[in-house]
Amino acid sequence: MTTQIRPWYKEFWAWFLLGILGLAVVMGTTFLVFSITSFDGMVVDDYYKEGLAINKTLEQDQRAAELGMAANLRIDDLSGDVVIDLQGEARPEKLQLDLIFPSQDGRDQRVILDRVSDGHYVGQLSRALQYRWYVQLHAQTVEPEWRLLGEIELPQKEALILRANTGGA
Repeated sequence: MTTQIRPWYKEFWAWFLLGILGLAVVMGTTFLVFSITSFDGMVVDDYYKEGLAINKTLEQDQRAAELGMAANLRIDDLSGDVVIDLQGEARPEKLQLDLIFPSQDGRDQRVILDRVSDGHYVGQLSRALQYRWYVQLHAQTVEPEWRLLGEIELPQKEALILRANTGGA
C-alpha cells in the first residue's frame, strides 16, 4: 500500500506559518512608515537652551503674580469668537492666546486679540476646536513680561479662569 504525499502548498500548516511571517513583514513596514512620516516634535536638541527658556517662563509666571494678572476666557464653539476679560495692572494693546494641543505640534493654534475696551479683548479662531488644549496668554510682544496658563476641554460653555502659575513650570 502506498501513501500519496501531498505537495507542500496544499498543507494548512505551511500556509499558516507563511501567513504569520507575512503579517509580521506587513506590520513592521506599516510601523516603519508611521514612524518616519509622523514627527512628534518631543525630542530636544539643545538642553542648555531649553533650560534657559524654562527659567525665563518661570520669571514670566512670577511677574504675572506680582501684577495680579488673571483672565476670563470664553470661546464660542459655533462662531469661533474668543473673548477675554483681563484683570491686573498690565493692559497691552494686543494679547496673544496660544492653544497648544498636548500631543501633536501641527495642531497648535494662535489667536491675536485686540483690545476693545479697558480689559476687554476679542479675537477669532480660524476653525472650531475640540478635545483638551493647554492655554497660554500673554501680551503680543517679542519678549512678553508675563503669562497666564490654563487648560480647557473644548467645546466649553462656561468661562475658563486663567491665572499665573506660581507652583513652578
